[in-house]
Amino acid sequence: MLSHVSLGIADLPRSRAFYDAVMPCLGAARVWAGERGLGYGTPGREQLNLFEQPAGTPLPAGPGFHLAFTAPDRAAVHAFHAAALTHGGHCEGPPGPRPAYSPSYYAAFVRDPDGHKLEVDYQ
Repeated sequence: MLSHVSLGIADLPRSRAFYDAVMPCLGAARVWAGERGLGYGTPGREQLNLFEQPAGTPLPAGPGFHLAFTAPDRAAVHAFHAAALTHGGHCEGPPGPRPAYSPSYYAAFVRDPDGHKLEVDYQ
């Protein structure tokens, strides 16, 4: 149903370092780069776009919003979480089972350097 998602960022080099580290954990890579933005996905199929915004612009979406990525396995959930923390992210929930969502749900939550809440899950 969705074609892609775009997020505002404050610092392009900082976001490039963060997303270049976490997206390969999910089998994705940077598929384009410009002066003020970046795109991640698989070749020919961008799925996440990041655009640098003017200073002082509010960036993260409001309460309740988060962006969830599908991981190929539990190891990828751990790798994504570790890469996020190493590259300026903040833990919002360590890797582990989330039985309240479903018996097989395994996920981790982080905030990227701009405060966007990200989830990575495997089912």
